[in-house]
Amino acid sequence: MIDFGFDKLALIGAVALIVIGPERLPRVARTVGHLLGKAQRYVSDVKAEVNRSIELDELKKMKTHMEDAARDVEQSVNNEIKQTTDSFEQNWQDATGGLSSSYDGDSSYSQPLSVPPGSARPKKNWRLKRSAVPQWYKQRQGVRRHAQSGAARVARFRPPRPIK
Repeated sequence: MIDFGFDKLALIGAVALIVIGPERLPRVARTVGHLLGKAQRYVSDVKAEVNRSIELDELKKMKTHMEDAARDVEQSVNNEIKQTTDSFEQNWQDATGGLSSSYDGDSSYSQPLSVPPGSARPKKNWRLKRSAVPQWYKQRQGVRRHAQSGAARVARFRPPRPIK
């Protein structure tokens, strides 16, 4: 990489002042600063992308490693279950080998119990609102049982019109 010391930067500044001139030097310096800033941002973006790709590769390797480990555990568990099931079946065959079955193929064991048609609970009517207060109590206390609009309430209590 190029090594810029203070003396080299001062020499470059003096040459730029002579060549460009004092009027245009601030504008050129500002433009060069913007370009250097863009270059630094681009370099940092490239570095970040490279780091992300490296981390992604590491995560993929870790994922394959974990999948292999999980597959090995699953196979070992399945093998143990198979061995246990086989030994249980063998012991069951040994224990029940001399016994005769009292089950003679009677079909009453295989059919479910039937429920008489009138004994089932009635279905609940979800549209019907159930209240804890009985209707006779509401009538005695004068509680409104039905919602009325404002116009219906006015019409209900308006005195009758006289006949002409």
